[in-house]
Amino acid sequence: MLLKNKVAIVTGGGTGLGKAIALALSREGAITVIAARTAQRLDSTAEEIRSAGGQAFVVKTDIANEKQVARMVEVALKEYGQIDILVNNSGIPGPTRSVVDMSLEEWNEVLTVNLTGTMLCCREVLKAMIPQKKGNIVNVGSRAGDAGYPKRSPYCASKWGLVGLTETLAIEVGEYNIRVNCVSPAGVKGERTDRIMRARAEASGLSLDMVTQQANSKYALRRVAEPEEVAAAVVFLASDLSSAITGHNLAVNCGIHLPF
Repeated sequence: MLLKNKVAIVTGGGTGLGKAIALALSREGAITVIAARTAQRLDSTAEEIRSAGGQAFVVKTDIANEKQVARMVEVALKEYGQIDILVNNSGIPGPTRSVVDMSLEEWNEVLTVNLTGTMLCCREVLKAMIPQKKGNIVNVGSRAGDAGYPKRSPYCASKWGLVGLTETLAIEVGEYNIRVNCVSPAGVKGERTDRIMRARAEASGLSLDMVTQQANSKYALRRVAEPEEVAAAVVFLASDLSSAITGHNLAVNCGIHLPF
């Protein structure tokens, strides 16, 4: 097992990609601490991990809340005594509308969760990792972090910022044997991508089938990634297989070759 006896925190671990990541880490031997705002979904993921013979612990957490993030880390340390891996997966897609029609509230909400929330999780976990002189942080970015994304400006800005945060943290904490990397998918099969496609269809006036076909035509593989494919990349970056890699943004995007 690549991650035997490692303690990993996965934010947004109750559904979709976060759930796939938590399950993948567990299969490689990690003890998974899963956090999100919805306890019921977290409990379901934790039970699935335990049924497969793994260890899981649930901490209901809103990563936009500084005190709740600090408590998440405190609880994990109290339960297991160490934190070896942090996967920052929590995020929200935000609205689908042009900047000219964007409210400040909509803009701030996305930046607060996707970027500031990630910073808070990194900050609190690093307080434990630095004395350990070891650790791995994997941020979940997006193709929107290196390409313009019409009608998704706050999401795009938050993911560009995440790449900058990743590279900066990698430089700041490398001397403590802590690696910080980013995994950036484009579309990932599941509920969130389905919602985005429906919103894009409504905003454009096109049918859902047409919008989906147009989107898939931009991928070299003519499809979006499966959650398990992105999770495998997270496992790679969280393990010693990638021991010389830090500050890197790994694209796991089925070869998307055109802007959104």
